[in-house]
Amino acid sequence: MQITHFESRPPQLVQALEALAQRADSREAAEILFDELCGITVLVAKKFTNDRTADGIQEAFQLAIGCISLGISQASIPDGKDAKLSFLLQHGAEHVFQMGFRHIKELSALPYVAFVSDFDNDPFIQQRNLKAIFMEICSADPSANWSGDSVYANELLDRKRNQKLIECAKWLRKHNLDGPVKDSELDANAAIAIAIIFAIAGNGQIVARTSQSAIESLIKYTREVRPDVEAGWDRFLKKIPPEYQPILRERMEELRVTIIKKIYSRTKIKTVLTELQDFYAGNEQDIEYP
Repeated sequence: MQITHFESRPPQLVQALEALAQRADSREAAEILFDELCGITVLVAKKFTNDRTADGIQEAFQLAIGCISLGISQASIPDGKDAKLSFLLQHGAEHVFQMGFRHIKELSALPYVAFVSDFDNDPFIQQRNLKAIFMEICSADPSANWSGDSVYANELLDRKRNQKLIECAKWLRKHNLDGPVKDSELDANAAIAIAIIFAIAGNGQIVARTSQSAIESLIKYTREVRPDVEAGWDRFLKKIPPEYQPILRERMEELRVTIIKKIYSRTKIKTVLTELQDFYAGNEQDIEYP
């Protein structure tokens, strides 16, 4: 029977302190770090938890540990306890905490989803989102394993992708066939899906906002003329900046075997329209009234 390998991985700050405990004459450095950590904990408790309760102080202490650990993990230093300790002693716990918190603020500024809302610039919403991601990533029990740096790395990749999707959708909106779409809210995935779906017509036109009647006309045209999907997409992509083409090509592969296949099939037009509205067009389909 194979026994699963388990590797202990305490927070980066704890690893540094473990190295400090092995050094001779470490008392002065330990006292400085202790004082700094106490000050950081009080600051975090005042701003994010509660400095008047034991639970609030405890929670703030764990957030301070995690935020300092995040600062160490993102500092591009060798993965060793001594290297982490040297970095911490060189810069000081307060500075390393600020480094970690700056990463959290930058992450919080990136979109959680590929959707632009009027609430995005609301200071209250921004502060709430900052607090939520700070507590999600930086809470670190000093006696347990910590994976906040891995969570941060994955979240950063996801949010950067969302940002790229939004930028692509904004470009499509700017070059929309019927004129720029100036709606303040944006469903990036929907705008991209609409553009790809309408590109099968083969005329090279860019459509980022649609209506039910336009979709219905596209379906009827597609079933009557049977345009070549690949040729239509190639013509469409020639108009797109190179930085957005990988995003569109990836989405094309997804849509090719789903909604595009149904558009070309004998599936009832009403059924296809409903699926388009529910899963693809989203907020980028204009509401039509009879």
